[in-house]
Amino acid sequence: RGQSRGTVPSSTHIDRRISVAPMMDYTDRHCRYLHRLVSPGALLYTEMVTALAVAHGHEERLLGFDPAESPVALQLGGSDPALLARAAKLGEKRGYVEINLNVGCPSDRVQDGNFGACLMAEPQLVADCLSAMLDAVSIPVTIKCRIGIDELDDYGFFEHFVQIVRRSGVSVFIVHARKAILQGLTPKENREIPPLRYETVARLKRENPDLTVILNGGLKTGADVRKWWDSCDGVMLGRQAYQEPYLLAELHGEFVDRQWTLPERHAIVEKYADYIERMMVEGHRLPLMLRHIHGLYTGFPGARSWRRFLGEQGVRTGAGAEVLRESLRVFQRAA
Repeated sequence: RGQSRGTVPSSTHIDRRISVAPMMDYTDRHCRYLHRLVSPGALLYTEMVTALAVAHGHEERLLGFDPAESPVALQLGGSDPALLARAAKLGEKRGYVEINLNVGCPSDRVQDGNFGACLMAEPQLVADCLSAMLDAVSIPVTIKCRIGIDELDDYGFFEHFVQIVRRSGVSVFIVHARKAILQGLTPKENREIPPLRYETVARLKRENPDLTVILNGGLKTGADVRKWWDSCDGVMLGRQAYQEPYLLAELHGEFVDRQWTLPERHAIVEKYADYIERMMVEGHRLPLMLRHIHGLYTGFPGARSWRRFLGEQGVRTGAGAEVLRESLRVFQRAA
């Protein structure tokens, strides 16, 4: 068995101060490689992978990643303890530093499979899933959840959920500080419409100092992070880190290592071009890799011309990494 139930698995060796949220269709291996070029320390997450897909799918396609991306955590979706345990084991074997259970995604597809946010109504099942995963691996197992669902959104509901779940031995809670509305809102609307309640997450940490509590949801700037930095054990950024990847470098410089020299954007572009070259040899497609870097120059004059150049040139037949290298000259001219 992986860990004795009485002890909290050590999660101290993973630096959770800054992390990037698992985002479907975004945080694939190419995105994570880019984010690692930008930030040496951020904990990066995979897109959610269902335990069922791992059991029956193409393991390399679903779980493969470049060692340079490390540390990377694998996020799993599911509600079958045995399947989740099996998938967790494969993830550990692959070199992931943590296995995370998704109890926050509100999409219909996810609900139909009985996982994601709807599981907040079944805390004992969640605890059983986490127990099975903890037994299967020796790396930390964590949970990502919301503060409530539908009308079950008072602090009492959230606190009860956490207390049942923590009996599994899991001690790291990544909390999106909004409730999920399971009917009638799209996943996008669920990230924007339910109000942010950071105080709920701060209260959880205050009342449970032995838990590691990571704040997620709506954090967009260094000032946002600064405001809640002392209330939790770390912050997780989602869309903003994708749309403006250089923010990760700025956050690392301010909150993690003030002695660190921030990388030059053009140096990031050049290293990512080398990576693209390597991956194209393995059959990865150029547009799917270029899309992740579009936000690197957000806010700079010339950024729009640069993005347009990448978009138009990246889909040309026979195009390769030289498109990205050439784009730097386009950017310098436009700026």
